[in-house]
Amino acid sequence: MSGLEIIAVILGAINIVLIVRRNIWNYPVGMAMVTLYAQIFFDAKLYSDALLQIFFFIVQIYGWWYWLRGRAQVGDIVVEALSWRARGLGVAGLILATASWGWMMHRYTDAHFPWWDGGIAMMSVAAQLLMSRRYLENWLLWIGVDIMSVGLYWVKDLKLTSALYVVFLALSIWGFEEWMRVRQQKAVSA
Repeated sequence: MSGLEIIAVILGAINIVLIVRRNIWNYPVGMAMVTLYAQIFFDAKLYSDALLQIFFFIVQIYGWWYWLRGRAQVGDIVVEALSWRARGLGVAGLILATASWGWMMHRYTDAHFPWWDGGIAMMSVAAQLLMSRRYLENWLLWIGVDIMSVGLYWVKDLKLTSALYVVFLALSIWGFEEWMRVRQQKAVSA
């Protein structure tokens, strides 16, 4: 456990609480967190996760812009849901992306746990894109990412980060429930 990891963990917890609360300030906090985790994961030879942090940084900018545009008249962030067709296509795309990325990390790098790490990375990309677009289903993917990450980071001796992902798991469940409640309220009032 390093000082860098401690700071990243604190920022990560703040970030997820802000997302669950649909607070737009999650984005600058998230950008600081992913900057730190890029270095942490690179040092741990979790290259998929290190590269993922660069993606996260870019998509944080996009999400911030999109959330600014996606406010209801009262200022709340509007929650959307994917169609069944979009869900099916998303799952198929995620399986293909995970297989391709895991193979590439296995074949061309000295990455530790390239398939496990690659699966986390591809699910995270999909979840982040869905979250940026305010889709409820992002939380289901984050729950899967969190479960997989707890084990990987524990094995890689990133114990504090593993513990953070236990907290992320609880917050992701809370986030799903909260966003589902907001979505249902919208349907009732419509």
